Amino acid sequence: MHPVTAEVTERIVERSRDTRADYLQRMEVARSAGVGRAKLSCANWAHAFAAESDEDKQTMRNPMAPNVAIVSAYNDMLSAHQPLERFPAIIRQAAREVGATAQYAGGVPAMCDGVTQGRPGMELSLFSRDVIAMATAVALTHDAFDAALMLGICDKIVPGLTMGALSFGHLPVIFVPGGPMTSGISNGQKAKVRALYAQGQATREELLDSEMASYHGPGTCTFYGTANSNQMMMEMTGLHLPGSAFVHPNTPLRDALVAAAPKRAIEIRDGSNAYTPMAQVVDAKSLVNALAGLLATGGSTNHTLHLIAMARSAGIQIRWEDFDDLSAVTPLIARVYPNGSEDVNAFQAAGGMAFVIRQLLDSGLAHDDVMTVAGPGLRRFQTEPFLDGGKLVWREGTARSLNPDILRPVDNPFQNHGGLRLMKGPLGRAVMKTSAVKPEHLVIEAPAIVFEDQDALLAAYHRGELNKNFIAVVRFQGPRANGMPELHNLTPPLGVLLDKGFKVALVTDGRMSGASGKVPAAIHVTPEAADGGPLAYVRNGDVICVDAHKGTLEIKLDPKALMAREPAKAPGSAPGYGRELFGLMRRAAGPADAGACSLFEAA
Repeated sequence: MHPVTAEVTERIVERSRDTRADYLQRMEVARSAGVGRAKLSCANWAHAFAAESDEDKQTMRNPMAPNVAIVSAYNDMLSAHQPLERFPAIIRQAAREVGATAQYAGGVPAMCDGVTQGRPGMELSLFSRDVIAMATAVALTHDAFDAALMLGICDKIVPGLTMGALSFGHLPVIFVPGGPMTSGISNGQKAKVRALYAQGQATREELLDSEMASYHGPGTCTFYGTANSNQMMMEMTGLHLPGSAFVHPNTPLRDALVAAAPKRAIEIRDGSNAYTPMAQVVDAKSLVNALAGLLATGGSTNHTLHLIAMARSAGIQIRWEDFDDLSAVTPLIARVYPNGSEDVNAFQAAGGMAFVIRQLLDSGLAHDDVMTVAGPGLRRFQTEPFLDGGKLVWREGTARSLNPDILRPVDNPFQNHGGLRLMKGPLGRAVMKTSAVKPEHLVIEAPAIVFEDQDALLAAYHRGELNKNFIAVVRFQGPRANGMPELHNLTPPLGVLLDKGFKVALVTDGRMSGASGKVPAAIHVTPEAADGGPLAYVRNGDVICVDAHKGTLEIKLDPKALMAREPAKAPGSAPGYGRELFGLMRRAAGPADAGACSLFEAA
């Protein structure tokens, strides 16, 4: 193992010793109680399968016949989730083939950040993760299952499903993805039209034509944002069948992988020789593997929140310092839009996850001695699935990159670090994604222009007031203020200003999209302004320095003088669009560096 990877893993294990032991004890109590349906009364169990087919009813009368839960985030609003409509039928039939049953145990909400960007609904986005976790628990709490399949792909959905399923970590759990859509127009073309529209040089019709040519069919959006980072992490954590992440939906190979999932879940149920509960798969080493994959591929900054919350659900404590230290030694070996010009389909063709995992294992940056749903060892995930005469088989993935513009070996990376920095200073703690930022933009010192929301910044831009060097401070965007919405709509105008030659950066207690990267941005600032953080005391004209080389977030003002000012008042979350229903979650939310979660008691 690389010494830093080993040291970070060991300190995670040590700081988590008590909380992990408590979690594992709860899972053992759940397991020792026996298979849930064996404890149900006849009336309760009859309720559970009253609507099943006669064939399935006869199977479910057998107390030894396994029953698999399906928890799905299907809806038609997410292109990535629309293919999930077909999956339950495939899963049920596959279960029948091995003398088992599968039931759609429950659905969870799945909102699309791409639809809600810049809209009031974005204030519900982060907390939808916590709602999904709770909805997953509701689905599984019927306690009638031997294993569970999680059907979900996009931004908050996979973290929420993970958090909820970990409450039932005594069960085997396999995540069943849907895969990316086929490639549309190039990302360069899309970005160009967006920039032209931001400058008023393209019409709305031209913009819509461009976006429709990009987002054009079923499957995940093909840029490497949070959704596709999720899929990478599920491979690195061992919760997918190997090579499942980036196979297109509605293809024979995808359908074969879907059918294989319930059969494998049944093989690893309690009572089998290969019993593999989720609590055993998700441990400190597998989470460090997920972190290594995130850094090596330039994944979404949203996971500086989600990975922490997911880990806490398994009794494991990860901190931003762990991200920072691993980033310093994990080379960036993938360039996928927005960190490069090509999409995830080109990434898959160049070698994909099998190549990435082989590189990380060979260099000691990931742990092989982990348990996965496919069996012991992460090496199983350097294989790729194929159909051989209609039969699903796995073969070794390529040992060399088939396109060095997209994938490179660890000894010849795009950069020698993972492109994620912990930023610290008088303004608080933040994270910054540097992998897509040009070197000349990694240090920005300029006067602050303070905005209470993103609409105010956009209005100032359209009035022509921002053609100068400045640091945009967009505050009261944290989880307690308004649910921590993504501020991706700020990327096009700020990017235009960068292209004009101005020194521009963003400092915010909000989030940026997993697809962001060009603009230097210190995000997730904590403590947030609404919780008394220093951002509440910043005024227009204060000189701020964002230095990604040093990892510093400074204001050229004595900290005592800063905090002696009268703080700005938080406007809070406006009512409407369902936001009024989430007041309790805003009040309960923890800080960003603890996962910005409303489900955990304060540490």
